[in-house]
Amino acid sequence: MSIRVLVVDDNDLPRAGLVTVLESDPDIRVVGEAADGPAAVRRCAELAPDVVLMDVEMPGGDGITATRLLRASAPGPSVLVLTMFDLDEYVLEALRAGASGFLLKTTSPDELIRAVKQCAAGETTVGPTVMARLVESFLAQPRPDATAFDDLTARELDVLRSMAQGLSNAEIATRLYLAETTVKTHVARALAKLGVRDRVQAVVVAHRSGLRLDA
Repeated sequence: MSIRVLVVDDNDLPRAGLVTVLESDPDIRVVGEAADGPAAVRRCAELAPDVVLMDVEMPGGDGITATRLLRASAPGPSVLVLTMFDLDEYVLEALRAGASGFLLKTTSPDELIRAVKQCAAGETTVGPTVMARLVESFLAQPRPDATAFDDLTARELDVLRSMAQGLSNAEIATRLYLAETTVKTHVARALAKLGVRDRVQAVVVAHRSGLRLDA
């Protein structure tokens, strides 16, 4: 079954390029396009995409506000924010709005396709450059209680370390010789024990607590 994607960008040429890249993969089908946030919300209501590839700055209505509206709907599509800017405030606002991922427009076609598939599978995707900026911005804040990790099993810690390196569930399964369904279970349990919403928050909390992620 194809992953249904809506592409949102106010510039015609980059939007056409994104459509071309995505449709080069047989598992992805671009079901529509939009040039601003309000149009994206309307198109989602009409087309019910699985993933929305969302630009941030658009004259007709910004992508972060649109993301917040889409994620408030039930069930809302996964939103992958794609922008030229890796500014901390954009990253934080996008994730707070409920985005499932944040990538720069300099991301390679293969990485973009991989990110769309991860978002469709319910995973959070943040490019390595963006993750580094995000972690750096949180490291300056007071550290959380390191004992929050005491309840994690050894395998859950292994999974958390792999997530911190940007690995998908499938890649973690290969590294740890586990079934992908087992990895999903470990991820869900780790998030619940840490009291966080998604993989990005889990990794940020791990960095802030001083947990060794390269062990």
